[in-house]
Amino acid sequence: MSDPNAGPSDPNVPPTPPQQPAAPQPAGQPAAAGAPLSREQDVQWGSFAHLGGIIGFLPSLIIWLVFKDRGRFTDTEAKEALNFQITLVFAQIAIFILTSIITIVTFGIGGVLGLLSWAVWIVGVVFSIIAFLQAKDGRNYRYPFAIRLIK
Repeated sequence: MSDPNAGPSDPNVPPTPPQQPAAPQPAGQPAAAGAPLSREQDVQWGSFAHLGGIIGFLPSLIIWLVFKDRGRFTDTEAKEALNFQITLVFAQIAIFILTSIITIVTFGIGGVLGLLSWAVWIVGVVFSIIAFLQAKDGRNYRYPFAIRLIK
C-alpha cells in the first residue's frame, strides 16, 4: 500500500498543498464585502437610513459610509436622510443657545423655549417615518427642508 501523505514518486514534481474547502456564505449575504447590493437590499438599506433618523444622525451616517458605493438608491437616500438629521442637530443647538441666553437674561423665564426642542424632535420623527414609507416602496424622498451639506 502507498502512503497518501507521501510525496509524488517523481522528485522533480513539487508536492501539492492540502486543499481546504471554501467556507459557505451565509444566506442573504453578498459574496464579497464590496459587492453591489441587489435591488431589494438597496431599497431596504435606503429606507433604513430614513427610519434610523428617529434616534439621530448616526444610523444614516453609518449606512451611508458603508453602502454608498454599493447601491445608488442607498447612496441617494442615506445622503438625504443624513442632511435632514444634520439640519435637526443645528436646530437643536440653536434652540439650546437661545434658551440659555433668554434664561440668563430673564432670570429663568426662558425655559418655555425648551418646548421647541421637543417640537423639533417630533418633526424629525414624523418626517423620518414619512420618508421611510416612501423609500421602502423604492421611491426617492426629498425632505421639505434640509441643509444639504453632503452632495
